[in-house]
Amino acid sequence: MSERGALKQRLGVDVGGTFTDFVLLDEETGELTIHKCLTTPSNPSDAVVKGMEQIDIEEPGFVSKLDELIHGTTLVINAIIERKGARTGLITTKGFRDILELGREIRYAPFDIMAEFPLPLVPRELRVEVDERVTADGSILTPLETEQARQAINGLLDRQVDSIAVCLLNSYANPVHEQELKSLITEIAPGIPFSISYDVLPQIREFERTSTTVTNAYVKPLTEEYLTCLSSRLEEIGFSGRLFIMLSSGGITSVETAAEHPVRIIESGPTAAVIAGQYYGRLFDISEMFCFDMGGTTAKSCLIQDGVAGVVPTFEVGRVQRFMRGSGLKIQVPVVDLMEIGAGGGSIARIGRMGTLQVGPESAGAEPGPCCYGQGGSQPTVTDADLVLGYLDADHFLGGTMQLDIEAARLGIEECIAVPLGISLVQAAWGIHDMINETMAAAAKTHIAEKGGDPVTVTLAAFGGAGPVHAAGLAQKIGASRVVIPPHAGVGSALGFFTAPRAFDTARSHKVALSEIDLKRVDGIFEQLGKEGEIALGLDAGEEGVTHSRSLDARFIGQGSETNVPLPSGDLATIGTEGIRNLFDVIYERLYGRTYPDTPLELVNLRLRSSLPVKLLDLPSSEISVETHPQALKGERLAFSEHSEDFIPHQVWDRHHLTPGDSFHGPAIVEESESTLIVPSGAMVEVDEYGFLWCDLTEVMGE
Repeated sequence: MSERGALKQRLGVDVGGTFTDFVLLDEETGELTIHKCLTTPSNPSDAVVKGMEQIDIEEPGFVSKLDELIHGTTLVINAIIERKGARTGLITTKGFRDILELGREIRYAPFDIMAEFPLPLVPRELRVEVDERVTADGSILTPLETEQARQAINGLLDRQVDSIAVCLLNSYANPVHEQELKSLITEIAPGIPFSISYDVLPQIREFERTSTTVTNAYVKPLTEEYLTCLSSRLEEIGFSGRLFIMLSSGGITSVETAAEHPVRIIESGPTAAVIAGQYYGRLFDISEMFCFDMGGTTAKSCLIQDGVAGVVPTFEVGRVQRFMRGSGLKIQVPVVDLMEIGAGGGSIARIGRMGTLQVGPESAGAEPGPCCYGQGGSQPTVTDADLVLGYLDADHFLGGTMQLDIEAARLGIEECIAVPLGISLVQAAWGIHDMINETMAAAAKTHIAEKGGDPVTVTLAAFGGAGPVHAAGLAQKIGASRVVIPPHAGVGSALGFFTAPRAFDTARSHKVALSEIDLKRVDGIFEQLGKEGEIALGLDAGEEGVTHSRSLDARFIGQGSETNVPLPSGDLATIGTEGIRNLFDVIYERLYGRTYPDTPLELVNLRLRSSLPVKLLDLPSSEISVETHPQALKGERLAFSEHSEDFIPHQVWDRHHLTPGDSFHGPAIVEESESTLIVPSGAMVEVDEYGFLWCDLTEVMGE
């Protein structure tokens, strides 16, 4: 057996806006070691190394035993939102210099004459044109003039750009001119980061392709620097295993691929909890699970139907109006279909311009953090309110490793909310807690409805440090009567890394009428995409077992949007055009209620996911016991009850000592090191053989 094959430990590290989460898995014993520490925004690798050094105190020498470290980060999305990426230049076809502003010439708020749009990542003075032209069928209409191209590159270098994006018209059909520019950039400015649209997104739709390529170039230097620094520091502390990065599409990939395609890891961290929820949905055969992950900065959620989290080909970043589609930067890469809003434990409460209470989307983050963190924060947050309401134990936060200052929390809420509104401290604290639940519920109902789900029938699965605290309140507001809290829910994203496949998505535009399709040529394109996917996976020598899942985007001729159609394995000739048409009609009718069998179809894009077998997380199970562990019930604590409108005694349970078969009624509080579950009066909690907490809210909701 090779030295690497003898290593049996894997580490998941999720860098969030407030906390960095760690989960160490021993694959031989199934034992998990959990750790949390505050994120270091100035250099996230500091928190990663610090956390690993702290784990080493509990598990001496574990770093040298690691086979894999799987990492998710908010670095890329934060760089875009905060506009802290590289000074980027864009080279494009003559006449297309302003495409980033023109977009699709659609106003997201047609009746708002003051509607704002996000500023392009590349200002106009850093965009240059070259005289070239490729037609939609790939024919060269105007050759690229080499000397003019050299001048364009040198012009950007004179303006001191740190990265270059190249996106030429119709290059998805024939990339010859982009490849010439790629060679020239390498010759003229060796070492400067650049992104070529044919490598980043070889698909139709000029605006989306340009925006995505520019975004990739904008964050590429920062990502390369971070990943290089992280790899170096990990090596310094003795790590010799493989480092993988979580993709927005739900797979994991090599550091090299992530550095080359940083636009693919924009939603790196939030995706992992959804993948864990997908795994749990299949484990318990739950038809509709609403996965809800509330951390310190944001709340992320996704409706998982029949054990599958949907993947969409496009999304937006940095919206000017957070609930208005079209007000953000358009990114066209595969991403798990999740909803993200500025609602977390660190969401700041304040009095709005209308003199009413407002909570979020701004967050106190890790620095200075909520008032109760004692790091200089003076603006009250959701965590401060939860502490004042008795839901959190100031002496038990993070398993007792972090002391909370309840007096600072009371003072912040009193001065900033209670006194200005003329209400009591408790009313102000409950108002903050309840308003953030209302904000999340409104967004959740919309998300579920858009996916054809029913909020009343979903099972709400809560993750994140703040998720279980707000899970029951959120469930009641959307009408769901069942909540499930997985083990170690507070580090759900880091744990979710172990359920994600090593996978990479590739795509290519191939616009052709279905009646004129050359199935052999399409098979050839899929074969090429498979080779590209295997390269992106960064396979080790002799590594086998790659599988390829194919699909295509098709639409009625004349339609403006496509429907994705998964394809069965085998040559397309055996499926035939009639088979493709039947597959399309079935999916289209399910989505929209009817189809149009007499209207001809056309193919637009071909998609392929290359993946390696998943190392499934083997959840340990125990036999149901009729006896409760004597240390499971810690005692009682006064906490606020919405039903009683007062502080009432809540039983406090230690989750680490709960055993399968245990059950109890609310009002109750269940504490573990990473999170706290609030059980309202009348709710029933049961512990299953895997240690999941199932909370039944039927009686609470009066059903």
